[in-house]
Amino acid sequence: MTIEEQLELIDEVIEKGRYKADWASLCSHKTPEWYHKAKLGIFIHWGIYSVPAYGNEWYSREMYDKAKPAYRHHIKTYGRHSEFGYKDFIPMFKAERFNPSQWAALFKKSGARYIMPVCEHHDGFAMYNTEFNRWNVVNMGPCRDVIGEIKAACENEGLVFCGSSHRAEHYFFMNMGRTIDSDVNDERYEDFYGPAYHSKAFDSNAMFATAGNVRAESPTEEFLDDWLARTCELVDKYQPKVLYFDWWIQNKAFKPYLKKLAAYYYNRAEEWAEEVTINYKYNAFPPAAATFDVERGALKDISPVPWQTCTSIAKNSWGYTENNKFKSARHVLCDLIDIVSKNGMMLLNIGPRADGTITDEETSVLLDMGKWLSVNGEGIYDTVPWKAFGEGKTNVKGGFFQDNKNKPYTEKDFRFTYKNAVIYAFQMKPARGNTVKLKSFKTVEEDMLVKSVKLLGDNRELVFNRNKRCMTIYLPDKLKTDLPVCFKIELR
Repeated sequence: MTIEEQLELIDEVIEKGRYKADWASLCSHKTPEWYHKAKLGIFIHWGIYSVPAYGNEWYSREMYDKAKPAYRHHIKTYGRHSEFGYKDFIPMFKAERFNPSQWAALFKKSGARYIMPVCEHHDGFAMYNTEFNRWNVVNMGPCRDVIGEIKAACENEGLVFCGSSHRAEHYFFMNMGRTIDSDVNDERYEDFYGPAYHSKAFDSNAMFATAGNVRAESPTEEFLDDWLARTCELVDKYQPKVLYFDWWIQNKAFKPYLKKLAAYYYNRAEEWAEEVTINYKYNAFPPAAATFDVERGALKDISPVPWQTCTSIAKNSWGYTENNKFKSARHVLCDLIDIVSKNGMMLLNIGPRADGTITDEETSVLLDMGKWLSVNGEGIYDTVPWKAFGEGKTNVKGGFFQDNKNKPYTEKDFRFTYKNAVIYAFQMKPARGNTVKLKSFKTVEEDMLVKSVKLLGDNRELVFNRNKRCMTIYLPDKLKTDLPVCFKIELR
C-alpha cells in the first residue's frame, strides 16, 4: 500500500464510522474501563540507542551536537560522524538474547496489566514490520518482528498490548547532523535521517516550542501525511489498545491530523469490539478526547477523569545506558500508590540492553513490586478514589519531571482508595510502634460506620477505637517492612 492509498483508506473509515474528525465527536469517547482498572503498565524503550548505551536514549541526536558530551564520546569511541554515523549501529543491534516469553513472564510477575513497547522512537528506526519505512527491525538488525513477538508473548500471559510512536519528533530530531560533516547530509540515507529539518533563522531550541509559542516551527504537509499514514498502518497491523504519543504532537500543525488519527483509531476499535484510548501530553488533545499523561511526574490532587503517569525505573535515561541510576522498589511503589489515589495509572519503563536482556536492577524492582502487589493489590486494582486522596503533610510536586527524588513520607502520611464499601488506607511509611492513627476516620455526626479493620496479608481483625480526634488502630505485632502497608477498612 502507498501513502496515498493509506490516506484514502483513512478517509473512508472515518466517513463510515461513528467518530468524526472533530473534537465534539471525539470528546464523546470514553476512557476504557479495563485501562482504568489495570492501574499498572510496563513501558519499554529498546532500540538502536541501546547499542552505544551512553548518556540517554537521545544519543541519535546528541552524538551530532557539538555541545553535548555524546559528540566527543562518539568521536573517541567510534570515529568521525562522516565515517561512522548512527546508521552504523544497526548491524550491532542483534538482540541475540531477546526472549519475548521471558519478558512477558517477568511483566506478569511484576503485577502489571498492560505493556507499551516503543514501536518507533525519535531516531526513525521502526521496531515493527512496516511498508512505509525500509529502516525497520525486520529488514535490518535482529531481522525479526520485535513488536509482533512482544505482542504475542504478552497476550499469551493475559497482558493487554499497547503501542507507542514517537515518529512525530523525527521531523527535526537528527537536525544537528546538518551542522557538521556527517552522514546525515548524505542523500543515500535521506529516507532514514530525514527530514532532519534545521533552520538558521531560528535557534534549534525553537523546535521544542509548544503550540502557543509563535516561534514554533511547523512540519510540512508532506511529513504530516506520512506521519498519519504510518501511524494508522501501525494501528491496523498491531491493534494496540492504547496508543501513546510523546510531546511534539501539541504543535499546532498537527491538530487536524490528530483529529483524523483519533477518529480512525476509535472507529477501527469499534470494528474490533475493543475499548481503546490515546495518551497525550500538554495540550495536544482537549480533555475527554484522549487520556492525559504526565511524564515523570504526577498531580497534586484527585483528577475528575482518569490520567496516567509515564515514568522509569532508571532516573537518567529511558533506554539502557551503562551508567543508569535506578529507583528502589519502595520509591516506585510509593509513587504508584499516590498516583492511583488521585485517579491515575502508572506506566513504568524499563530499558533492555541491546542483546535483549533486562538489567538485574530493573528485574529486582519488578519482582519486588509483584511480591508486594500479590498482598496489597486488592487496594490498587479496580479501585477508584475516595473522597480525599490521603492525609499527612507530604505531597508530590505537581507537573512534569518531578519524581526522581524520594518523598519524605512519615507515619502520618496515608493514601486512600475505594472499592465495594471498603476504604483502603495505605500507610506510606510503616509505623514503628503498635498503634496507627488516622485523622480522616474520627467520629462525627451522621458518621460512616466502620465494620472492621484488617491489614492486607493478615486475616486477623484489628482492634480499633474512634473518637473526635482520630481512629486508632492497634497492631498485635510491630510491622517488619519498609514498604507501604495497607489497612482494609470495611464499612457497615
